[in-house]
This record gives sequence, structure tokens and C-alpha cells, in this order.
Amino acid sequence: MNSERAELVLDAKADLGEGPIWDDRRGQLVWVDIMAGRVNLFDPLTGGNRSIEVGVPVGAAALRESGGLVLAVKDGFAALDTETGTMSRLGGFPDAADDIRMNDAKCDRQGRLWAGTMALDLREGAGAFYRLDPDGGVSAMLTDVTCSNGTDWSPDGKLMYYVDSMTRRIDCFDYDALSGAVSGRRTFVAIELQDAAPDGLTVDSEGNIWVALWGGWCVRCYSPDAKLIGSVEVPASQSSSCTFGGEELDELYITSARTGLSEADLAGQPLAGGLFRIRPGVKGVRANRFAG
Repeated sequence: MNSERAELVLDAKADLGEGPIWDDRRGQLVWVDIMAGRVNLFDPLTGGNRSIEVGVPVGAAALRESGGLVLAVKDGFAALDTETGTMSRLGGFPDAADDIRMNDAKCDRQGRLWAGTMALDLREGAGAFYRLDPDGGVSAMLTDVTCSNGTDWSPDGKLMYYVDSMTRRIDCFDYDALSGAVSGRRTFVAIELQDAAPDGLTVDSEGNIWVALWGGWCVRCYSPDAKLIGSVEVPASQSSSCTFGGEELDELYITSARTGLSEADLAGQPLAGGLFRIRPGVKGVRANRFAG
């Protein structure tokens, strides 16, 4: 197993950095600071990072085919014009409540947005996993979810990977691209690293699964047959998600968080909440865009 160390590219000190996605049209990384309600646009050429305050917790952002972003905000979905900072609501979801929020989201190749919810107190089974269709319809695809997290698809589009962090597993579904249905849920890999839970993930062009381990100081890489084939060390214990970016899609960007860390913890990991990058020797695929 190969092991390398990621470099810091932005000392963001994010409370809960999450949801990185590469915008190939603009050459920038979109990522969020969830509870701070910030959508961030990072330009690797200048090192600059522009933050847009949206006023509510934002679990994830996805690119939109018509321009701007679609957001999974605390109580539903919204469109964000990144030029003006204007946000408009697209709709809610059935379990919206004061103590429920969105957490992580990603679009499939058909332009549907998949996003999950969780309770603020991590109450077991309080969340769900939804699909927002381009026509605005919202369907609950999974219930009894505790901490909805990483989602992505195999290169051939036949499998969907999904994380409910509290299970400490990456699960796998058979995926029907035409209908957007999922079936045959099974364990792809169980995370056995002590004190670590799987968080956000991404699939590269070769079908390998890269998953950030919250509490694990790393991102792990698993082959399509579930073998551990690589690991990236992160100088922050709470690595939260990852995605491929850069002009050649050969750079792995990794978000992290400071939330819940004590002063002593932060003294030992001053880069917590930073944005990191590494070139792992493989390429990713272009991010899908919401078609609505």
C-alpha cells in the first residue's frame, strides 16, 4: 500500500469544511463551510478564496448546467448565483425540522441531485437520503439514516457508492441510470481503523474509491474489488471529503474541519480546517451538473 502526505493549499481554518467539487468551466474549487453558511470558491492559480455567505447552514454545493450552483441547505434546496450572491429557493424535503439539516450531496450523470439529511445531535435514524430531479420533484430514496455522507458512481454508471458514517461502512447499490432507482444494498468495505469513520468520497477514472476518514488523519483508496491500495496522510484528524480537480483532473483536493476539537487538539494540529492537495498519480472525472 502506498502512502503519501497531502500539502496545505489554503489555511482556511474552516469550522466544518466539506463538499469539494471542481468547476472545470471556471477552473476553481467549490467547497462549503457547513454551519458557517459559507460557499467558497478557491482559485488554485492565485491562491485566492472567495466566500459567499448564504445565511443558513449549507451541506453541499453542486454545479448547475444553466450556471451557478444548486445548494443543499438546512431545510431544502436552493439555487445560488455566484456572480451576485443571490440565492433562490427550489423546494424543501419532507423531514425538514429545526434539528435536521442537509449533509453532503452530488449529481449523477443524468443531472439529478442526491442529498442526505441528519439530526444536529446525530440522533440515530433521524435522517434520510433524497433525490432531486431536474423537474423539481423530490423523492426519499433511503430512510433511517443517521449521518448521510459520501456518494458517487462507478465509471460505467452501474453502481452507486454511499456512506452513512455511523455505520462505519461504504455501501454499494445497483444503480438504474434511466429511472434513478437503487437496489441491492450491500457492504462494499467496512472501516476498521480505530476512532475513524468514513465521510465524503470520490471515484476516479479507473473506478477506485477515495474516501476521507473523519478521525483518521487520512484519505484511503480502495480498488473496485474493495482492496485497500493507497492512503494519503492529512495533517488534520478530521478529513471530511475529497474530489479531483485541476486542469488535468489529476489533483486530489481534501477538506477538513476544526469543529469539536479542543484547544489542546488544535495546538497539535494547527492546520485543521485547511484545504489540502496531492497528485496521487491517477485522474478523476468531470463533475456532473444539475440539469434543472
